[in-house]
Amino acid sequence: MRVSMATSAGRAGRPNEDFLGAVPGAAVLLDGAGIPGTESICAHGVAWYTHRLGGALLGRLSRGDGRDLVSVLAAAIGEIAAAHRGTCDIAHPASPQATVAIVRADRGRLEHLLLADSVLVLDEVRGGPQVVTDEREVTSRRICSAPLDGVVPGTPEYDRVRASCVEALRARRNQPGGYWIAKDDPYAAQEAVTGSRPLYDLNGVALLSNGASRIVSPYGLTDWPGVLDLLATDGPAGVIRRVRQAEAAAFATPDDATVAHCTHLRPPTTTARQDPDPC
Repeated sequence: MRVSMATSAGRAGRPNEDFLGAVPGAAVLLDGAGIPGTESICAHGVAWYTHRLGGALLGRLSRGDGRDLVSVLAAAIGEIAAAHRGTCDIAHPASPQATVAIVRADRGRLEHLLLADSVLVLDEVRGGPQVVTDEREVTSRRICSAPLDGVVPGTPEYDRVRASCVEALRARRNQPGGYWIAKDDPYAAQEAVTGSRPLYDLNGVALLSNGASRIVSPYGLTDWPGVLDLLATDGPAGVIRRVRQAEAAAFATPDDATVAHCTHLRPPTTTARQDPDPC
């Protein structure tokens, strides 16, 4: 498997809270989340969490021991939780957390795992791209934000309602009927979106963090077939460049943006050498 990748911090002077890495046959993308200024809750921060969790995932994936992706993620979450449980309030809603996207080519199949709002695009040999997402966070956010409809932004009433919406969303995190994300509880891995496809069905696969998937929504610069075309011509950096241009034009706050493009999923076929017929 060949992996090309690019990542870009949203703002200068702040650490990139995304993580991207690969080992032979597998790739991992994490999109970190947390609340700035919560050092009293966790002294390490979101970037520390995503990089530690990403490293733990890659270490386990590199072993090739046959463990399924859910078990790999659960063990990694447990490892990082143990690493800072003694110094940080890891159960607090504002403690560091991350979305997870994993792909692994193994025994003729491409396995995938998604947790929260990163995006996976399967480039099918026939039928065009298949987009795999975990919609539960988006659905929860939409439900919890409904009380803001009709409230005038910038008013004390808006600030009050928005704060209550944020609390309602936090209450749905890692709860049945809400959404799931990597944080302190290994059980979240059991709720991941998983699947597998034969490698011969695929030309490749792309992983995009929420900041990079803006190229399709909300900016509408292209569709998912267009994203695959852009990856083929300009690579992951080309996708991020287009997103940054759209953010600048819209005066939008940039987000960390990360893309991995995995191709050559199938091992090359070999033809056995045949000795010439004897004379």
